[in-house]
Amino acid sequence: MRVESGQDFCPVCAATIEFIKPPRCQICSQPFDGMSGEFECPNCRGAAFHFDCAVSVVRSRRVIRELIHRVKYNREIWIIKILGRILLQGLADPRLSGQDFDAIVPVPLHSKRLREREFNQAALLAGQLSRATGTPMREVLVRSRYTGTQTALDRAERRQNLRNAFSLRKNADVTDQNLLLIDDVLTTGSTLDACAAVLLEQGAESVRALTLARG
Repeated sequence: MRVESGQDFCPVCAATIEFIKPPRCQICSQPFDGMSGEFECPNCRGAAFHFDCAVSVVRSRRVIRELIHRVKYNREIWIIKILGRILLQGLADPRLSGQDFDAIVPVPLHSKRLREREFNQAALLAGQLSRATGTPMREVLVRSRYTGTQTALDRAERRQNLRNAFSLRKNADVTDQNLLLIDDVLTTGSTLDACAAVLLEQGAESVRALTLARG
């Protein structure tokens, strides 16, 4: 179906996009029907995450999932502008609005994966956000250990797989900074947590996370 001028999606595709709204977990943004007020889901209740919260804008389904895959695997970089505009809406979430961030930090790819893909989709999204807000993007994290795909792993396995996988880039300084961590998709939160742990260990004041989609 033809897309009208000034729009990103035709009405049919737009109708399939599931924006995440309350009721949803305050920590990981997982939607839950039948709940009311602020709550933590069973997966987050009692868990010790290093990020304050992880805000996701939409569900990773249908057209959104397809577009993310087209960026990552078909190298259709032009789609980042569309996804970036959706990501920007996440800043209106009460958990992020009013926060004064010192920098936007993308989740890094390992150098091997970066050579294969030739770009980091998280960094492209972070760049879109930086240009829209004026908050600097700083690629201060390095993925120092290749971990392979985590698609088939559960949360415990992912955490173990990511142990010591990230480090702070040489000469980078995050001391006393409030940081916004960016990735394309949140699944279990293990990657975001591992990144946030490094940033806090290196002196960051706080880390909040924003992802385009919730898996």
